[in-house]
Amino acid sequence: MQSNRRTLLAAVCLTAGLAAIGASPMAMAAKPLVIGFSQVGAESEWRTANTVSIKDAAKKDGVTLKFADAQQKQENQVKAIRSFIAQRVDLIAFSPVVESGWDTVLREAKAAKIPVVLTDRAVNVSDPSLYVTFIGSDFVEEGRRAGRWLLERAAKTPNATLNIVELQGTVGSAPALDRKKGFEEVIAGNAKLKVIRSQTGDFTRAKGKEVMEAFLKAEGKKINVLYAHNDDMAIGAIQAIEEAGLKPGKDIVVISIDGVKGAFEAMIAGKLNVTVECSPLLGPQLMQLARDIVAGKPVPRRITTVEGVFPAEVAAKEFPNRKY
Repeated sequence: MQSNRRTLLAAVCLTAGLAAIGASPMAMAAKPLVIGFSQVGAESEWRTANTVSIKDAAKKDGVTLKFADAQQKQENQVKAIRSFIAQRVDLIAFSPVVESGWDTVLREAKAAKIPVVLTDRAVNVSDPSLYVTFIGSDFVEEGRRAGRWLLERAAKTPNATLNIVELQGTVGSAPALDRKKGFEEVIAGNAKLKVIRSQTGDFTRAKGKEVMEAFLKAEGKKINVLYAHNDDMAIGAIQAIEEAGLKPGKDIVVISIDGVKGAFEAMIAGKLNVTVECSPLLGPQLMQLARDIVAGKPVPRRITTVEGVFPAEVAAKEFPNRKY
């Protein structure tokens, strides 16, 4: 009897103590989900919006987010992933700088029984089981959409040859490889569409301007179309076109990918002709996906975001709806 009284007293004291610090036994038992996330960097408007989406969603969902900015260097991401493994996070998510070179570190995560989710960009690994799923856009389809838009435009002047210059994304990255592949796949059947120059602009505005200046110096008024793998490079290139005394959007047709506000502003100003959407707002989906994986629920191998194509004609109407 005396023992029972002591047990009851101890339980009452514990409950009172927890209440005094604003916690309940249930809250103490519920361990917050811990996610380690390695971001590519902050090279563009798109990437900044992607980071904000992930951080905001984690905060709203009560998730402890360990965030690492790789500054566009793969070695920084490898270090971050190894740090997450050492910290025994519940799940690792990352947007890889490039596609290759991940097998070793992802095997380490698998050996530690920490699930891995790819966001925005894919990897090329020997063992697909090294990651659970991919969430993001279909970059090949984005390239195709850009190509289809150009085919429709070219059909209005069927006898004209259109010389295209291409600003590629970061060398070896999934969006750069896939957006190039999709675009080339679509325009391949039209002999009047020719890519005369193609070079990386590293997804940045400054590099896009620099490379476009070189294109203009080499090809001048022979350039009819610019295809940029993202809006930031396109916006940088637009500056170079204007400084060369030409009118972007008229003298040179400008096609880009992402759908950031800056692209819509350029379209409204008549300097960019079309942007293919690539949504960065992956945060809420990632948080729910992480919970499902940690809970042992089955998830799709690939989750593709739904996106559209926005020509300049709809830019003013659509601009107020843009969230990034």
